[in-house]
Amino acid sequence: MTRPYFALVIGAIFFTVFSGPRPEAQPLRDGESLPLETQAGAMPLRKITVYSSGVAFFEHSRVLSGPAVFRLPFTATALNDALKSLLLRDPASAFPLIGYSPEQGLPETLRSLGVDLSGNPGMAEILENLRGEEVEVNVPEPIRGRIMALEYRRAGDGGPAEPWLSLLGPQGIRLLNLAKIDSLRVTNADLNADLERALDLIMASRNSRTRELTITLPGGGSRSVSVSYVIPSPVWKVSYRLDLGNGTSAPARFQGWAIVDNDSDEDWRDVELSLAAGRPVSFIQNLYPPYYQDRPTLPLAIAGSAAPVTYAAADSRQRATLNSPVEKSAAAEELVEFEPSPRAAAPVPAPEPLPVTGADMADQFSFTLSSPVSIDRKSSVMFPLSDTEISVRKFLIFSGVQTGRTVHPAVGAELNNTTGLRLPAGPITVYDGGSYAGDALLEFLNRDEKRLISWGEDLSVTGTSSVSSTRIVTAVTVSGGVMTLNRRQSTEKTYRFRNTGPEAKTIVIEHPITTGAALAEPANYDEATGTAYRFIRQIPPGTGGTGEAELRVREETPLSQRISLTNLTPAALLSYSSSQEIPAAVRTSLAQAVELWRGVEDAEKARTETEARKNAQAAEQDRIRGNLEAAGNETPQGQEYLRRLTALDAEIDRLNGDLERQRAGALEAQAAYENYLRNLSF
Repeated sequence: MTRPYFALVIGAIFFTVFSGPRPEAQPLRDGESLPLETQAGAMPLRKITVYSSGVAFFEHSRVLSGPAVFRLPFTATALNDALKSLLLRDPASAFPLIGYSPEQGLPETLRSLGVDLSGNPGMAEILENLRGEEVEVNVPEPIRGRIMALEYRRAGDGGPAEPWLSLLGPQGIRLLNLAKIDSLRVTNADLNADLERALDLIMASRNSRTRELTITLPGGGSRSVSVSYVIPSPVWKVSYRLDLGNGTSAPARFQGWAIVDNDSDEDWRDVELSLAAGRPVSFIQNLYPPYYQDRPTLPLAIAGSAAPVTYAAADSRQRATLNSPVEKSAAAEELVEFEPSPRAAAPVPAPEPLPVTGADMADQFSFTLSSPVSIDRKSSVMFPLSDTEISVRKFLIFSGVQTGRTVHPAVGAELNNTTGLRLPAGPITVYDGGSYAGDALLEFLNRDEKRLISWGEDLSVTGTSSVSSTRIVTAVTVSGGVMTLNRRQSTEKTYRFRNTGPEAKTIVIEHPITTGAALAEPANYDEATGTAYRFIRQIPPGTGGTGEAELRVREETPLSQRISLTNLTPAALLSYSSSQEIPAAVRTSLAQAVELWRGVEDAEKARTETEARKNAQAAEQDRIRGNLEAAGNETPQGQEYLRRLTALDAEIDRLNGDLERQRAGALEAQAAYENYLRNLSF
């Protein structure tokens, strides 16, 4: 036979042949308990809480009567969360253990065992890897010996090579054809245990999605045990139905439904199911695979050879000091200070337990079903959360509309949560007059809280809005050369509505609140949110009435502006001095400042003109000097140039005097202007 054929033949008897017959179950002694995995019911699932944040809390519990071992399967994606959150409650087990196979891969784990089943080996390969081990075979008489070798021999008729086993036993070396062996057993108990474990791993690997935690509880006696954990789970959803009735005086009906998905590989049978809503902090940490910290590689610290050292002779007086029982060195005193006392140490009091307090989780709330439920694996179910009357007021709603656009207001209502429940966010299907009216969205609604919802548009009503804005100076103060203008900006928004229907309509207008502004008109509002005022108004019918309504909303915002007068241009000063928003006394003072500034400009203009004339005379003087050098001092023309230079020197001296006086005048005018502005006070 070839190797593959032989592996198929021998593989059928592998479990019973290799490990030998299993020992029969022994009767229990008094007080002894079977492992939990052999007890009926294992560790049943009792309680589930599904959160809207993407996780679920699972709790298994039962009563145990002694030591127990049980396994909990998890998907590979959930194992990190299970390792992070698993909570075990067993009052009798002081040292429980939780074991699992780390994520090293099945082949690596199989190769680490005494019997290597990685790579799907045949019987011949397994026995070849067990050379030196003692086995017992039946052919059909029992033969015991140690495996020496495994070789392939071809029959005399030229058939395929067959494996032969060489055993060293008391009778010497025996050659056995594996095809003739009825059974084979390894006598080494440790190898048999490794074989059992390898087969368990291979069997568990059939479902690559599943990982197991093995929980060992060594406690004794009868007690209640529970295991709980948090793992990823589909979020539960909620949807509502609002039935407004048929227009009668009967209150509206409100239904809430929860949708729960069991996407696990386990059926939920008679579990206590709770549905929690909130936003707890939740994260994943990679705890399942082994983690190795990077470390630096350092060179070997080789001691080598010690260098020779010589020492001087010690003084006899120093030796006497060291040996004296009376005097000790500082080093000796330090050592004595840390020597243990021969007296018995006082017992250290045990630390007091930390105080632990509990508080209601105000940021979460839950719904617990009144009776146990069952959900098949990979199935989803809807459960009723509420079916009760609710207080409703119908409105049209005009909100968030761009200025200048003509739109239809929304059809909506105000819900008053009188259900006694805190309602999670979800969609609402609205029925009105016995028919479908539309869909709405509900944000989280607390008990006794009110909320507007809308589900359509009223085509018989149109609305628009327009905005105008003005600024008015309310006060002017001047001090230290700074003028402060206090203004009031008034913004008015006008809402206009037209109703073409035969019935009057009630409308809620949401007007956005302007930060820093105060509501001036109307004096009051009906409601307010953090971002809008709400005004409730009536729109008369279009048939037999005007069908029109209007609302003006005016807000006033205080504004303040500080202006440095000394930095203003004359044009800006003139503008403020002529503005009717400025009080008359301030305008008069600013007009006087304008006159002073004009004096500064006149002085500066005169100085500039004088400086220009001086520069022109200096340029003429340079020209004449050039001509004088060309003509010479003795010529008649040179004499004329000398006379003109003398006259120019006199003119430049005069202009220098005028220029100094004008510069001083300009500085004096500038100082007078600035001092005037600084000393203004209103």
